[in-house]
Amino acid sequence: MTTTTFDPTSTAASLAKAYTEAQQTLLTNQATAASTTAGALSRLQSALSDFDSALTSLSAKKNVLAQTAAFSDPSVGTASASSAATAGSYSFFVQQLATADQLSFSNLSGASTASAGTLKLNLASGANFTVNLTAADLNGDGTLGAAEIAAAINKAAGNTTLVTASVVTVGNASQLLLTSSAVGAGGAVSLDTSGLANGVLKNSLDNGSRLAAAQDAIVWLGAEGTGLKLQQASNTFSNVAGVSVTFNRAMPSGSAPVTLTVATDSNATVNNVQAFVTAYNTLNSVMGGLTGAGDANHGGAAGVFASDSGIRALRDRLANSVRKSVGGVSLASYGVTGNRDGSLSLNTTKLQAKLAANPDGLGAVFGSTSAGASSGVLGDLDSYLNLWTNTATGQIAQRQSSVSKLQSALTARQTALDDQYNNAYQRYLRQFTQLQALQSQMSQTTSMFTALFSPPSAT
Repeated sequence: MTTTTFDPTSTAASLAKAYTEAQQTLLTNQATAASTTAGALSRLQSALSDFDSALTSLSAKKNVLAQTAAFSDPSVGTASASSAATAGSYSFFVQQLATADQLSFSNLSGASTASAGTLKLNLASGANFTVNLTAADLNGDGTLGAAEIAAAINKAAGNTTLVTASVVTVGNASQLLLTSSAVGAGGAVSLDTSGLANGVLKNSLDNGSRLAAAQDAIVWLGAEGTGLKLQQASNTFSNVAGVSVTFNRAMPSGSAPVTLTVATDSNATVNNVQAFVTAYNTLNSVMGGLTGAGDANHGGAAGVFASDSGIRALRDRLANSVRKSVGGVSLASYGVTGNRDGSLSLNTTKLQAKLAANPDGLGAVFGSTSAGASSGVLGDLDSYLNLWTNTATGQIAQRQSSVSKLQSALTARQTALDDQYNNAYQRYLRQFTQLQALQSQMSQTTSMFTALFSPPSAT
């Protein structure tokens, strides 16, 4: 009698696998699909967020149309223009620059602390603070020096960067230097020494020298004496809308005004438009890969969202927004056109020609993403993107939530299937272990009968 030899462990594993194989294949495919979808949603979310950030950056410029501002004599000052500036020429005459007050005090070495008391510093703006000089003797030698007085002034509780005290050495003598932190006439510093006793200290502080007088800047918009007089504490002026001007030097009386020219910055404008085109094409490339139909003849796999009508609608809507017309002009009017693959191209020659004819139209077409003032292509794109990127209610968030729930359910099903496999394995292992033992007993019994009933061998 022949018997079949088998291993209970491997046999049980094979049968348990066969028992759960169909369910495991289905579950594995579903888990792989869910993981692939989750990864694709993350890529789409990142691409949409990057594009939305690019829109916000462009909108922060206030206008895609860039402006430049420059003086006919660069030594007089520097200027910058925002997109809100109006192209044109402006004349300025700089009568005087705004300066900070600066005073010096000598003969302070060896002033006795016996004459010390309180010193009050007043600014023309009305600000003031008090310095207690009775505690200014840092080395305890009974006298006050310029360095000790400077330290006391700088550390005074009320001196919130109003005045800076320092020490300069002229020859072999130290002098106290006070500099107002505020530029302009309001920063003029005066000392009230009525709280000091008569002596060297009070006398020295009462007889300081003014090294630089505090004054406001005075600039004429137009010619000196006949234009519009502009006076302020700062040398940076913003009287021309959208233009910031900082003057560096005063001009000799009677000289001709300097000319400030504000004009369209074609190169910067082209860069702004190209930045939009590049950002759009980057997003289009990602969506193209996710929605592509693939190429079965050449082994090209279809995109994860190839059959997803929602993602295709998103791509179509973005393309329609780019074609938006404002005031009878569109991005195509300024050289931004679509390609067959959904990407955009920029014809800089056409853009610059259109800018020369209608510079304001470009800003109107692009518009803004500003809350409450959304407009143009940027506003339309931003509003629609929010329907997808909003972290609470957006399409991406909802889809990710659904995929996450599916993955949790698949994990639970996998756990249950693993239990089925283990239970089947243990059941088969017990059965085939028992069968193996039974076969062994039968084999022993067969051998015994064979030996018992076999004819004796001839000798």
